[in-house]
Formats: sequence, C-alpha cells, structure tokens
Amino acid sequence: MNNSTASSKTKKEAQSALDRFKMEVASEIGVNLKEGYNGDLTSAEAGSVGGNMVKKMIKRQEEQMSQGN
Repeated sequence: MNNSTASSKTKKEAQSALDRFKMEVASEIGVNLKEGYNGDLTSAEAGSVGGNMVKKMIKRQEEQMSQGN
C-alpha cells in the first residue's frame, strides 16, 4: 500500500468515526439525525449537535491531559 492509498484509507476511517460520533451525540440530545441529507433540521438543532460534539471532544481531551496521556 502506498502513502496515497494509506492516507485515503485513514481519511475514510476518520470520516466514518466522526459520522458515528455525530449520530451518537444527536441521539443523546434528542435530535433526529439520519444518514444522508438532513436539510429538515433547524439551524438550532444542527448547531446543538456540532456544539455538543465540540464540548465532548474538549472534555475527553482534558481528561486525557489530566491523566498525563
């Protein structure tokens, strides 16, 4: 596998992980997010998913930093 192929695979895996995380967060906060197009969401709903994703990522990073990782 060359670097370009490995990089492409890594990007796809990262995108897949972010998509799963987005669905998890949306479910936790009660936003009806579905695979594919979500143009029926309000700006507030879409923003709350993104905002809560950022909050969770920051919290996880702070926890890792406090554990010395």
